[in-house]
Amino acid sequence: MTISRPATADLTAATYRPVSFPIETPPAAGACIEVAPGILWARLALPFRLNHVNIFLIEDGDGYAAVDTGIADDATREAWKALLSGPLKGKRLTRLIVTHHHPDHIGLAGWLCAEFDIPLLTSQTGFLACNNISLSPNALGADAYRTFYRAHGMSETAAEMVATQGNYYLRMVTPLPLTFFRLVAGEKLKIGARVFDILSGDGHAPEQIMLYDASAKLLLAADQVLARITPNVSVWAVEPDGDPLGLYTRSLGALAASLPEETLILPGHELPFYGLHTRVGEILAHHEERCELIVSAVRSQPMTVADLVPVLFPRALDPHQMSFAFSETHAHVNLLIHREKLVWTKDADGILRVVLPTR
Repeated sequence: MTISRPATADLTAATYRPVSFPIETPPAAGACIEVAPGILWARLALPFRLNHVNIFLIEDGDGYAAVDTGIADDATREAWKALLSGPLKGKRLTRLIVTHHHPDHIGLAGWLCAEFDIPLLTSQTGFLACNNISLSPNALGADAYRTFYRAHGMSETAAEMVATQGNYYLRMVTPLPLTFFRLVAGEKLKIGARVFDILSGDGHAPEQIMLYDASAKLLLAADQVLARITPNVSVWAVEPDGDPLGLYTRSLGALAASLPEETLILPGHELPFYGLHTRVGEILAHHEERCELIVSAVRSQPMTVADLVPVLFPRALDPHQMSFAFSETHAHVNLLIHREKLVWTKDADGILRVVLPTR
């Protein structure tokens, strides 16, 4: 099945402001940096290859509204306590804004809301996605999902690991509050003296919330656009024919088309930066190059998604990295399927491979 979507803006031909970093050293553990008047930046450690997540604190009357949380572990709880007894001493948390349902951004939402008696503000999709996984962590282990991964060439070991991702997720999040305030793209959110336009992006996470202050030309971008790395964009078994990469590239194009070039980007990882349009152009070109690698590889023979993983990820991968590499490779394949550059074939054993279409 294919679906028609608007074309992504071409940002590769124009010359835009280069990517630059107004602050080149991130805040130390337990410290904050003021990145704009009334907006503090702190960094929480993560036990992953991407070893940190940025959180932002926006002045809100006699306290601060927090944006994102870190994962649910003792170290992150202690990091929050250190912030509140250190640079935020004498201030309170007024509310919690969560950009999307990934554990490094929503993991401690339940604890923070209960501990400090504050409301949770997030998208409906983010709230429901977190609850869906948390309430049914074994759902991804269904035989139909294992069959999906094996049909695309994944090994039994890797398929088993991917099928248990729900349990892994559950260990990194606290139960959410029973109620939340819904953030909706196109509406506005007043925090202290600032009024933010609520934006949302797709691809990395559905209905990922971003906040844009037009008066200051400042965007809290979550994981939608990062300065030096690209966020993971994956196909998951619950939506096997989905086109998250198509949605992601369209979201990026819309972001660049709607925001001025001098916008300061406050991302969920890495450093704040200028150069949104240049960076969006680089990310779009990166994904096009990866699509070309896949098409070139398939010219020689039909290939499963698993066969194509080394084409995009030639380095050695541990099982955890393999699961994400597989799902991201699948996103590129599905984009090419939607563009009608590749088609699926199935052999007698039910194994799916992609080939070039016959003209």
